[in-house]
Amino acid sequence: MTKRHIKRLAAPKTWPIPRKKTKFVTRPNPAGHTLDKTMPINIILKELLEITKTTRETRKILNQKDVLVNKKPVSDKKYPVSLMDVIEIPKINKYFRVLFNTKGKLTIHSIDKKEADLKLSKIINKKLLKKNKIQINLDDGRNILVDKDTYNTGDTIVFNLSTKKSDILKLEKGSIIYLTSGKNVGKVGNFETIKESKGSQKDKVIFKIGKDKLESLKEYAFVIGKDKPIISI
Repeated sequence: MTKRHIKRLAAPKTWPIPRKKTKFVTRPNPAGHTLDKTMPINIILKELLEITKTTRETRKILNQKDVLVNKKPVSDKKYPVSLMDVIEIPKINKYFRVLFNTKGKLTIHSIDKKEADLKLSKIINKKLLKKNKIQINLDDGRNILVDKDTYNTGDTIVFNLSTKKSDILKLEKGSIIYLTSGKNVGKVGNFETIKESKGSQKDKVIFKIGKDKLESLKEYAFVIGKDKPIISI
């Protein structure tokens, strides 16, 4: 059974919360993302957005179905909200996306209503199933089945949460990538190429920010556009 709370001092360093406020904070339910990329909706509403002052107030607005995550009403204060998730509070016309800032902290980035339709998910691997079906596994824990294998690890699938349609952003030369970890976390660059590594070392990506040519682990690169970002950062 998952513990209900976590010590504030032991919370992931990516959580932008005061460390000496109270002894415990809400622990999120298990999610597709790791704990360092996830926060419970209670902390987001109470400590980051300051929409509620107490957990009781959080429960109240959640019970009223006033908060949506990826277009779905949330009722559990421990509901896990992760990287690239979209939070909506329609009654006050507020919309947000979960991102990393350049200090490596999770941040609740304000967006407009139109952008709130877009949910981005990164392909982390693929699996061949029976009858030649392809299972695409995404970074948020979801998976989809496809007939044609036109997807590659590292590509991004863009889901329109309103129309239920999807598109793909390829990890290819010129595409726009967003770094989700490492020393360039939170920055946006132009993808150049993949630097394949040998043995147990991980592949890297070469990218440019302005005139500077940089590199990072491939797993940190998240495609967010072809010629320009399709989301605000």
